[in-house]
Amino acid sequence: MNSPERYASLAAEQRFDAWVDALRAALAPGERFVANLAGESTDFARLNRGKVRQAGSVEQDELAIRLVRGARHAEHTLAMSGNAADDRAAIADAVAGLRAVLPDLADDPHLLLPEGVESSRTDRGGVLPAAEAVVDEVLDAAQGVDLVGFYASGPMWRGFANSEGQRNWHAAATFNLEWSLYDRADKAVKSAYAGFAWDRAAFATRMAAARERLALVARPSKTLAPGRYRAYLEPSALDEIVGILGYGGFSARALETRQSPLARMREKERLDASVSIAEDTAEGVAPGFQAEGFARPDSVGLVREGELVGALTSPRTAREFSLEANGANAQEMPEAIAMKGGELHARDALAALDTGLWIGNLWYANYSDRPACRITGMTRFATFWVERGRIVAPVDVLRFDDSVYRLLGSNLEALTREPELMLSPDSYRSRRLASARLPGALVKEIAFTL
Repeated sequence: MNSPERYASLAAEQRFDAWVDALRAALAPGERFVANLAGESTDFARLNRGKVRQAGSVEQDELAIRLVRGARHAEHTLAMSGNAADDRAAIADAVAGLRAVLPDLADDPHLLLPEGVESSRTDRGGVLPAAEAVVDEVLDAAQGVDLVGFYASGPMWRGFANSEGQRNWHAAATFNLEWSLYDRADKAVKSAYAGFAWDRAAFATRMAAARERLALVARPSKTLAPGRYRAYLEPSALDEIVGILGYGGFSARALETRQSPLARMREKERLDASVSIAEDTAEGVAPGFQAEGFARPDSVGLVREGELVGALTSPRTAREFSLEANGANAQEMPEAIAMKGGELHARDALAALDTGLWIGNLWYANYSDRPACRITGMTRFATFWVERGRIVAPVDVLRFDDSVYRLLGSNLEALTREPELMLSPDSYRSRRLASARLPGALVKEIAFTL
């Protein structure tokens, strides 16, 4: 039997088919189109002080239409109503408007569209529990503590079609829960649980761990002087660093123009031999196609055993620099970044750290010296001072400023064996279909400046 999530994505797929038919009917001789659909059916709840402060649902479809004649093209994005007659009329009006604009545009020398037709269809995710049931479970588990968080669940979908007959569909039903348990001021424990199927036991384990850490956060805090400290970065903290690398680090255009913070890796710089990074679409939640209709390989190797071996290449970059496109988005940013695990068991990380900083989260990360790949940012929540493998005290906020060539290069001691899957919690305008799969990292030292 189909689940509500499956019904929602099937209905969206049928709507998309109808909109594509309307697009074909609106074309004039010599015109081509490219269409992209982004939609979702999401239930959400915002929690504060252990209570629901806002709850609701979002049903939305955005259809981006690009009209192409020769090497000229223009795009219009529509918020679809779901009413068949109104949507057909809106599509016809959009095409007419784009047609009127095209004669005033110059030819685009970097326009690149697929030459062949490569259709696909994927539908991921199982049956999700009702949002109300999950929220009740979360609130029951948070009795007696100050919890703030956000929960979102439901199917998301992406569709592609063009005038040549190519059609791609991708749907994924996921949930994402982020929450923090507060003790005082900036002393809190942040946790997350996301995936395709809600597991009560898995959530209970994470909540129990958060409560345990909350008791540690309640201890008198320790203030550290600026300096270099041994540290362990949990996967959620490493995600902040790898996420910053995604802004231009793996971009083929940025590498070709030497604007990439990893440009020096094309010369002498290397990361530690244990570091291997890939865009792993097959194991993530992102669709296997991009806005122009190019298929994405299951995996694109970016760093292998510490050496830069690949890049994310969009169609425009491929055309401009005579490269081969590999399904990257226009920004050439990862949507399914994955780092290979190492040899350290996560359960042994405290003992391996011995004495130093246990860092649960980082935030406000940005480049302090982009050409040198130096990143600065702040510790956040659940950062502890550890002595002889035991947590001693929470640590007041610190600012780090260090090079990725040190953090994941000369100072990297070990990576944990079990990379953790983290789904993007971004929900600005809509939920984002992106993921990261990262291990924890034991680092010999990190430079802290404040």
